[in-house]
Amino acid sequence: MEIAETLQAYTGLTPGAAATILALMVATYLLVSSLFVAPAPAPAPPPKPPQQQQQREAEKAQEEEEKEEEEEEPMPFVYPDPVEVGEVTLEQLSAYDGKDPAKQILIAIRGQVYDVSRGRLFYGPQGPYSLFAGRDATRALALMSFDPNDLTGDLDGLSPDELEVLQDWEEKFKERYPRVGHLACQDAASSGQNTAGLHHEEGDA
Repeated sequence: MEIAETLQAYTGLTPGAAATILALMVATYLLVSSLFVAPAPAPAPPPKPPQQQQQREAEKAQEEEEKEEEEEEPMPFVYPDPVEVGEVTLEQLSAYDGKDPAKQILIAIRGQVYDVSRGRLFYGPQGPYSLFAGRDATRALALMSFDPNDLTGDLDGLSPDELEVLQDWEEKFKERYPRVGHLACQDAASSGQNTAGLHHEEGDA
C-alpha cells in the first residue's frame, strides 16, 4: 500500500495506469531490440558425395590434358630418302614391306621396283594396299585382286582389258614414285617378254 501511494505521489498516476505504461515500455523495448539483432547465418550447403567430386576432378584433369595435347605440335613423319637398290630378288624385296620404318617401302611392277614410301598411308602397315608392299604386284594390279596367289609377275591368261588396267597402274607409279631398281633373273625377263607382247598387241590394234 505504501509503494502504491509513493508511486502515485511521484508520478501522479494511479497504480493501474503506472502498470499499463510499464508494460508498454517493456513491449516497445523488446520490439526495438529485435530489429537490431543480426540475422541467423544461412545453412552451409551439404558436402558433395565423394564419387561425384572425384568424377568432377577426373573430368577437369582430362580437359587439361586434351588442351595440352592440342597445344603440342605433332611431329611430322620423316620419310627415308629414295635409295637405289639395283637388282634385287623377290626374297630381298620382301624386306621392304614397310614394317621397318627405317627402310623404304618397295613394290615391283613388270620387273621394275618403285619406292612408294610417300604412299605409306596406302602401302604401309594397316594401309588398304599393304598386301602389295615388298612384293611383285604385277598380276594382282592387273586383276585388281587382293588374293596373295596373284602377287606374281606372271601375265599369262590376262585379257587385253586387264593388261590395259595394268598399264594404267604402271603409268601412275612412274608419275608418283621414283624407280629405284629392278627384279633379278627370270622375274625381270618374263616381265620384259610380257611387256613386249603387250606392245605388239597394241601395235596390231
